[in-house]
Amino acid sequence: MDSLFKGQTFDPTDQSESVRNIVARYAVIQENFPETLRGEGLIYFIDWLKNNVDLIEITTYSDDEAYTIFETMNDRGLSLSPTDMLKGYLLANIANGEERVKANDLWKDRLLDLSKSGKEEDADFFKAWLRAKYADTIRERKKGAVNKDFDFIGTTFHKWIHDESKRIGLKSSVDFRDFVMQEFKNFSGHYIRVRQASRQMIPGLEYIFYNAHNNFTLQYPLVLAPLRSNDDQDTVNRKIRLVAGYLDIFIARRAVNFRTLDYSSIVYTMFNLMKEIRGLDVPALVTLLKEKVATMEESFNGVSRFFMNLWSKRYIHHILARITAHLEEQSNKVSNFSIYVSREIKKPYEIEHIWADHYERHTDEFATEEDFVQYRNRIGNLILLPGDINKSINDSRYEDKLPVYRGQNVLAQSLNEQFYYNNPSFLAYKNHSGLPFHPHPTFKKADLDARQELYRLICEEIWSPSRFDKELE
Repeated sequence: MDSLFKGQTFDPTDQSESVRNIVARYAVIQENFPETLRGEGLIYFIDWLKNNVDLIEITTYSDDEAYTIFETMNDRGLSLSPTDMLKGYLLANIANGEERVKANDLWKDRLLDLSKSGKEEDADFFKAWLRAKYADTIRERKKGAVNKDFDFIGTTFHKWIHDESKRIGLKSSVDFRDFVMQEFKNFSGHYIRVRQASRQMIPGLEYIFYNAHNNFTLQYPLVLAPLRSNDDQDTVNRKIRLVAGYLDIFIARRAVNFRTLDYSSIVYTMFNLMKEIRGLDVPALVTLLKEKVATMEESFNGVSRFFMNLWSKRYIHHILARITAHLEEQSNKVSNFSIYVSREIKKPYEIEHIWADHYERHTDEFATEEDFVQYRNRIGNLILLPGDINKSINDSRYEDKLPVYRGQNVLAQSLNEQFYYNNPSFLAYKNHSGLPFHPHPTFKKADLDARQELYRLICEEIWSPSRFDKELE
């Protein structure tokens, strides 16, 4: 404003949207200001303005009244977002002007960082953070039930904080200052890092990427729940790995048992877990999550009957990618899970049926085509191949496919007898793990059953709860 008043050049590029709008509107006024009112005519316009425009001062006697007036009067043109209104409420309650300026600067910087993650990312952060750390109740699962903490935060988090301020510890100016300068600062930083890990593999945070690939959005409040403002970065990383690692197991076990992972079906369970893990230290978190896995109704025995249909196809692709990447890592080969699931690479990987869709080739083992189709879709009959290769051999007999598999990933190569020679790293892993790998010169029903069992055992290894104890080392 000082620059505009003095006629100085001002670059609003890196400023907030509000500042950019002020500068832009000032430019419009400059451009459209009538020539007749410039120069000597300006003094008459000033007199007219002073006599016809009233400036009204509004005085309130409480923070609540000030917030209400701010929210009401500003919600007339372009509606304020919940984030804008929350900012107004929090900063208005910081009495010290210098501290308020610092809080405002921090807020702007963090909101800019959040905006880089995507549209509405600021609102998503506040929902995840407030649910993770403060929500104590959730709407009951019955007709006529009313919304509670969890639900209100999901729709009007700014109003929820205002209404529940004393319950969450916002009583004095210092409380409001610390809420912004410590809690908001720390948790927004953690959230931004977790969201980055959901879009690309970050060493040490791989579970976040896996869960994001499975569209498990509830992981964000859950991984924030056990964190404390005074946790060092190593502790934060351990807690995030523990919670995301548990969710990785939870998702995989439910998927192979055809249990739904829809938001509405599991949100109540996840909310209760969120409260249980809130603020826990690493040893307590390890103990709780190990117990959760031990008492899960679902196990990887479900892999023995797991097959591909419209619902399970996405999970089949994910599991095959995890198995393939795991085997290659254990064999000291360069591998990357994200490559196997990416749709943006030139030749994306597709699910390959080892058996071509030719019932007539299998009438010796299947009495009906329906039985054949059902068996053909079992995970033991599936691998991943680049799309162009998959299409080129799609109709071939197994004996003709086998040489092609020899030049592909480890999971495909393990079907071929030649792979078991001069491959010391894989053989060392095979011997160490005790997994029943063996070549399949032919691929009959018994071979498919053997591969199905092999996949089950590999899943047990990949999603082993032993991952939790590693965070205590």
